[in-house]
Amino acid sequence: MSHTLDDVTDGGSVHVGRTHQRGTQIYRPRVEPGRMLGAVLAVLLVTASLPFYLYAAYVIVLADPVTWADLRRHVLLISVGLVLNTVPVVGWMVPRLLAQLGGLSSVHAFLGLQAYAFLLFGLTGVYRLYRAKQAHDQYANPTPTVELADLDPQHVGAWRGRIRVGVVGWLVFWLLAYVTGFALFV
Repeated sequence: MSHTLDDVTDGGSVHVGRTHQRGTQIYRPRVEPGRMLGAVLAVLLVTASLPFYLYAAYVIVLADPVTWADLRRHVLLISVGLVLNTVPVVGWMVPRLLAQLGGLSSVHAFLGLQAYAFLLFGLTGVYRLYRAKQAHDQYANPTPTVELADLDPQHVGAWRGRIRVGVVGWLVFWLLAYVTGFALFV
């Protein structure tokens, strides 16, 4: 016998996403194959972004001093991680957000938005450093002996602080959003 969502209600609440014992039969909600495939791909892509973030952090932590080659490698790794993470967010999660907003889904969306807010905050520091290097012609004619602190001694510390806050905030909220999203998936 086939059951629909209307068959499994308890005083207005519908059991979705969990196996539910009803009498002698077990109800498992039907998930359209296209939706499940999209959800699986989203989880896999977001999960695949984590190693890129971790390796990018590893590259920067081990570099002393940070050379232009180290920074380019770091940015490339971060960019790949962001693409792997952002494509499912924009292509899969955002279009379905309003249809599923409530409970843990709302928490997941809130945490994800906070992660991106910290990312944008950190990018304001990256942009300032970029502008300072550009003003000193360090992209066209790089000088290996020039330190970032020499470019603008008054502001570099604040710019680096923005980057650090942005990175830590991104990672903390990304991990929290990932855990809540994975809990929604399972």
